Amino acid sequence: MCRSRITFVSEQTVFTMVEIGRHNRLVIAREVDFGVYFHDEKLGDILLPKRYLPEEWAVGDELDVFIYLDSEDRLIATTERPFAEVDEFATLEVVATTPVGAFLNWGLMKDLLVPFREQKTSMKVGEKYLVYVYLDPETNRIVASSKIDKFVDNLPVDYEAGEEVDLIIVEQTDLGYRAIIDNSHFGMLYKNEVFQTLETGQKLKGYIAKIREDEKIDLELQKPGYEKTEGMAQEILEKLKAANGFLPVCDKSDPETIYREFQISKKNFKKAIGTLYKNRLITIEENGIRLI
Repeated sequence: MCRSRITFVSEQTVFTMVEIGRHNRLVIAREVDFGVYFHDEKLGDILLPKRYLPEEWAVGDELDVFIYLDSEDRLIATTERPFAEVDEFATLEVVATTPVGAFLNWGLMKDLLVPFREQKTSMKVGEKYLVYVYLDPETNRIVASSKIDKFVDNLPVDYEAGEEVDLIIVEQTDLGYRAIIDNSHFGMLYKNEVFQTLETGQKLKGYIAKIREDEKIDLELQKPGYEKTEGMAQEILEKLKAANGFLPVCDKSDPETIYREFQISKKNFKKAIGTLYKNRLITIEENGIRLI
């Protein structure tokens, strides 16, 4: 409910630069029967319908709202959160197909359009697709594209080995899994270093393993280097203590067994138990490792 009888704030005090397709923190400029208006110097009035207002509010309050265009191309604000904003990737489900394209559920009352020209393959109702959300510069409408390659690798590579990054899985290939790094570059997770099932659209943390001379990027799911080995070694020690000092896994175990027990590759497991062995904390036996 409104805490104030004030129904208008001077527009000069609430001028903002609104970004369509993103969350904005805006000041309530005035109240009407069906909601409240924000004001933008360039775009004009923006309606927040009454159903999206918090229980307590007043003219002059700031609210976090998402801005988009309704079906009649009017600026609308909402306190609902879409599954993706402009310049982000997301895996979304098709809820309808029409003569103008496919419509995706992206968490708002108005569905998100993928025009036919932006469909990599013909989209089907009920199927999910990895898409890029962007603002059409001609219409100011928020649309999506499944032709994601044209939105990636358009910036210079500026990463360092060992750097933590956000990944989105794109597809599985003969080499492994192709992933999008920080919404801007492609990278590769090689199958001989991945011991879990990954799905298209899955989001997870990863690390830069190597930048190649051609600027292609190798990735891994565990932190590379000495720090990672130290962390893994400590985890193995904790597991040994919890298992009364013995685990039936050693450097001769198959990679799947090692990953099932420790969620790391065989290569990294051998490095970790090597560290423990050198520090005289464990013995490596024929059928497992034992705490000293």
